[in-house]
Amino acid sequence: MTDMEQQPYRRITVKVGSNVLTREDGTLDVTRMSALVDQVAGLRRRGIEVILVSSGAVASGRSEVQPLRRLDSVDQRQLFSAVGQVKLINRYYELFREHGIAIGQVLTMKESFSTRSHYLNQKNCMTVMLANGVLPIVNENDTISISELMFTDNDELSGLIASMMDAQALIILSNVDGVYDGPPSDPASRVIPEVRPGDDFSACIQASKSSFGRGGMLTKTGIARKVADEGIAVIIANGRRENILTEIVENEERRMKEEESSSDTAHPSLPYTRFVPAPRPASSVKKWIAHSEGFAKGAYYVNEQTMNLLLSDQPVSILPVGVLAVEGKFDKDDIVRIYGPGPRLIGMGKTNISSKMACEQMGKHGLKPVVHYDYLYIE
Repeated sequence: MTDMEQQPYRRITVKVGSNVLTREDGTLDVTRMSALVDQVAGLRRRGIEVILVSSGAVASGRSEVQPLRRLDSVDQRQLFSAVGQVKLINRYYELFREHGIAIGQVLTMKESFSTRSHYLNQKNCMTVMLANGVLPIVNENDTISISELMFTDNDELSGLIASMMDAQALIILSNVDGVYDGPPSDPASRVIPEVRPGDDFSACIQASKSSFGRGGMLTKTGIARKVADEGIAVIIANGRRENILTEIVENEERRMKEEESSSDTAHPSLPYTRFVPAPRPASSVKKWIAHSEGFAKGAYYVNEQTMNLLLSDQPVSILPVGVLAVEGKFDKDDIVRIYGPGPRLIGMGKTNISSKMACEQMGKHGLKPVVHYDYLYIE
């Protein structure tokens, strides 16, 4: 068996947080960046394709320029990211060049995922890069993004990229060892090693955010759950631990071998949290819809019977007879939210008809679905 056949993953997305890449004063930690690059290069030699989603532009830009006057949050992000992104990508270029690896910069925005055609265009761009041995380094284009249409943080972006690129795993490198069963500052707290679908650990999550990043563990776990439900393994680990990427992949390789051989042999426990992927991966279209809530133009409110069918294991479309109300103004093929009684958000879908026609058909029998099962994602 070749090394590639033994690998648990053929393609992974690695997200590196600002607090991993920067020192307390906001300057880039070149030593840690170099160690990270060495590990990514090692994974590529093992036949694993890597897509790197890297924070750090705003934090590194902050250390390079002193504003002449007090700036609001949007102006700060635009200024610091414009300066810092140059510094960040140049450093990556120099470090990866030592390994003979070409890199490509991908700056994107939330609006770039709003339509299926834009989504597929980005996917094609990175697919071509990978096919030609180029390592994509992705970041949000903060220089032109506006606050209302920004990603929550790069955790959200990395989840979308992992889903879009059909990665087998998303590894989120933060400044903590994973999801704890209590406050991380409490010596009695322990890292939760594995989270399975349906596990409830919401009481363990704190809403605090990192010093340089926009997100926190609440965001990370929310993204991790959604991506794992799409059939992608998600791992939250400490990017400041030495050789963590290599150790994670080797540990997952041992896990895979044990599962194949039904062995009960215990392997060394590494301090990280793994979200177990759903056994049946979602389709490409459903993955896009799953991450499209921010682009919804309206909503369908369905009755209890329809909601129960949608939440079952049956492949069910939404018919006009099950719709109680229509909200918003939308056209055919727009993204809409799906609510049950309560109201309870139960999913997202691509509508087959406009809001005007939906209002006319609402509650009627014998008509075509307003949202077909193939274009429906249930939370």
